[in-house]
Amino acid sequence: MTNTAAVKKNNISEKYKSFFREAYKHKELYLLILPGLTVLLIFSYGPMYGLQLAFRDFRIVDGIWGSRWIGLDHFRLMTGHPDFLSAFRNTILISFNMLLWGFPAPIILALMLNELRSTRFKKFTQSVLYLPFFLSWVVMAGIIFALFSSSIGIFNRLLLHWGHETWHIIGNPNVFRPLLYSSAIWKDVGWGTIIYMAAIAGIDQNLYEASYIDGASRFKQCLYITLPSLKYAIIILLILRVGGMMNSNFDQIINLISVSTRPTGDVIDTLVFRMGLEDGRFDVATAIGLFRQSINFVLLFTANWIAKLLGEEGFL
Repeated sequence: MTNTAAVKKNNISEKYKSFFREAYKHKELYLLILPGLTVLLIFSYGPMYGLQLAFRDFRIVDGIWGSRWIGLDHFRLMTGHPDFLSAFRNTILISFNMLLWGFPAPIILALMLNELRSTRFKKFTQSVLYLPFFLSWVVMAGIIFALFSSSIGIFNRLLLHWGHETWHIIGNPNVFRPLLYSSAIWKDVGWGTIIYMAAIAGIDQNLYEASYIDGASRFKQCLYITLPSLKYAIIILLILRVGGMMNSNFDQIINLISVSTRPTGDVIDTLVFRMGLEDGRFDVATAIGLFRQSINFVLLFTANWIAKLLGEEGFL
């Protein structure tokens, strides 16, 4: 037994030495990832220290360590909050529809762009489609208000000019969710196509030439060559998207939501914002956020497990 333990210890020691030798050999590459790793540690792992607020009766004067432990009381209070069930339901519905309508959009757009013959027109189209991604949701919300506001919106001004009644869009709870879906696609679809266009660029062109000789049309080439070649990228991005379903687009919703649209647009993120920053209940807000991320964790690994069960490659 002692000899076995010594062998294991030597193996572990040798692995560490091998790692440090490789790290020194490729030190320039490790230095390149150091800034990103530092940001990840500071802004992603550092705040995890505050997760204990979910289990403490937090008082600012006592600090985190000075506040007393109360166990799962905040989670019980969370489930009894009058807005929690509504926000939880809205989060599920909005995230599912974002996935249903938003996820296929960049795939379809990338396939369409790939079929364009004119390189100049393709580059121009890509630039136009990418532009909204670089605008913040504050700017995007201003554009949406300028387009669809009941009083100053261009859309309603045109309706009045043509002799029709104005259409209440932004403050209408029945239209608010479709507005979220369409504006999210408008903003993010161009950026999403970059990944798929990069994957398409890596496809062996001999496959297209061989299929052309066999008489395959452009549609069949797209169906039997391009799409199967994108399968790995699609599955990985779908797993990550499912794993983030409980993370609603907070920046978008907080800039577009109003009192009238809160019944259909209030999500867990906005509830956490109100309870944490407006009501000062940092402990309850932390408990709700921890509950949300726990669901994301389960969804992520469940989606990865299902992908592997179906014979596909996951991320683990």
